[in-house]
Amino acid sequence: MKHATSAALAGLSGLLDLIRAKDGLTEKKLGIFYRKSRSCLPFHEDPAGLFADLGVAADFARYPVNTRQEWNALLSAIDRALKL
Repeated sequence: MKHATSAALAGLSGLLDLIRAKDGLTEKKLGIFYRKSRSCLPFHEDPAGLFADLGVAADFARYPVNTRQEWNALLSAIDRALKL
């Protein structure tokens, strides 16, 4: 699965804006967020759609981000992860 292109991320601009507003995450490159010095939220694309891999502890969990409902699930997971 490849990193999402800028064209693919353009469709997620609203979601990316919501993530950028969260304390504790830094977007070092379009669609790749870091927590402290560790990549914790890169976006990917494949024929099935767009996905975000959220790093929690030592593992990553994959979240589809193709609908507003999926966005909300990811945003909730980010909030939980930032509390750890």
